[in-house]
Amino acid sequence: MIALGSAAVALVATLVVGNFMPAQASQCVAQPLRAQVVGSSAFGALAALNGTGTGRGYADLAFTDEAGNARTIADFQGKKLLVNFWASWCVPCRAEMPDLEALANDYNSDRFELVPINLDVGESGLEKARKFLEEEKLSLPLYPAPMQAFQKLQQQAVTVGLPTTLLLDEKGCELAVLQGPAVWDGPDGRAVIDALLDV
Repeated sequence: MIALGSAAVALVATLVVGNFMPAQASQCVAQPLRAQVVGSSAFGALAALNGTGTGRGYADLAFTDEAGNARTIADFQGKKLLVNFWASWCVPCRAEMPDLEALANDYNSDRFELVPINLDVGESGLEKARKFLEEEKLSLPLYPAPMQAFQKLQQQAVTVGLPTTLLLDEKGCELAVLQGPAVWDGPDGRAVIDALLDV
């Protein structure tokens, strides 16, 4: 019981520290040129994507896996990341999930990973998210997070609503942000991922 209680306290501490502390510009070196390359690749269905590269870092952004194990963006170090914040009650989020799965199927590798962070909150939040993925026959991983994970982005004026997508470098540093949904499974979306992999 004591060990179980200690593990629970450690998990809560990880989520609180990782998500209540806002991303700081000093966490990463500013990368305007890399961000410009990614941003300039965005046309058509991805035209709203903005190259940033101002130095915001998300390595400590905390969430869990479906089994409840603590995870952070730092766990994916060495890979370029597409981090998508979504919820089952968000209609635009639901619409873009099949596209994101198609990207994951084609691009996930030792160089790239798609990390979908779910923000369904409350006692039944996890079950609602799981049910949506099952009904849509999607095999994307389920990474639940408290709303503080998203509020971290709002505090920095990175975004205001869902869905939101971050493109991060190998160290969890922000290169681009997309507010709102997009058609990812098409030439426009794939051009952005290709540019991310090339920088």
